[in-house]
Amino acid sequence: MESEKNSRMLELFFRVLRGETVSVKAVAEEYGVSTKSVGRDIAKIQEFLTDHRDLMQQAELIYSYKDKAYHLSCDEFLKNKELFALVKVMLGSRCFSKEDVLRMIAKLKRFTTIQDREKFEKLVRKEVYHYHEVKSDCNALIDNLWDLIQMIDEKRLVTITYYKMNRENIKRKIKPVSLMFSEYYFYLIAYEADDEKYLPKFFRVDRIVAMTEHRERFTLERKYDFDEGDLREKNQFLFPGKTEKIRFSFSGLSVQAILDRLPTAKVVEQNGNTSMIEAEVNHGRGIVMYLLSQGAWVKVLSPQSLVEEMQEELRQMCSAYDI
Repeated sequence: MESEKNSRMLELFFRVLRGETVSVKAVAEEYGVSTKSVGRDIAKIQEFLTDHRDLMQQAELIYSYKDKAYHLSCDEFLKNKELFALVKVMLGSRCFSKEDVLRMIAKLKRFTTIQDREKFEKLVRKEVYHYHEVKSDCNALIDNLWDLIQMIDEKRLVTITYYKMNRENIKRKIKPVSLMFSEYYFYLIAYEADDEKYLPKFFRVDRIVAMTEHRERFTLERKYDFDEGDLREKNQFLFPGKTEKIRFSFSGLSVQAILDRLPTAKVVEQNGNTSMIEAEVNHGRGIVMYLLSQGAWVKVLSPQSLVEEMQEELRQMCSAYDI
């Protein structure tokens, strides 16, 4: 009799841990015992959770008067709204294969309650069905990322086989120093092995088709340590270039969109609907492409080199349309 009682309570405990909703009446009918017996089991489980709060990650067994049942409440669980936000970001990034996305979503769901899982599946089902990842040259992006993380941590030289933007296949021996994500792609930031000037190079991880890790390790002087925060602030487009202060006017509908896109940007003057904006950015191809994307809303004022780049780009565009 005692063993049956212990077995019942253990089964009930595992149900609670799995996130199931536990009805005293339903459990009593299932095991053919009184509701008082099940109530005593519930009380013992509550007592165990209270006595081992750190071990059980502050979990509590809460009674829902709406459902007339108990469920496990834990701050360590991902709430439906938190999981939904994370998965929306992952789906929006489109950087992972559909197979990887489905696997990661399935794992994340295990951190929610059963009730939240059902709601969540309804919320994302259509978007997962229509998910299209960006084209990748490598066989396994996640594996590439993890291998590079190890090499960066151990400061090992690596030779990569890589497709450039023009689809030229090259090999480079590099010192990997950082990984960043921006607009659908992960980027490896590295110094070429024999570059004494330490000019950072940017490689899209999805274009790395082979990597050879060398036993040789490298060291970096502190002045060459890579500051991801500084790069994220000044280079939103992951194109190389020197840091410069630029100035341009903006007459579009949402100046806040510009300020959000360029973290260092600030409005220094306002003239009606036109805002004068200054920003410290990496002067590379990325900023030119972004400013051109704003069309006639933007007019670059300085530096002169950026003005000339914009003018040349516009001349070529006009020529392409026989203007």
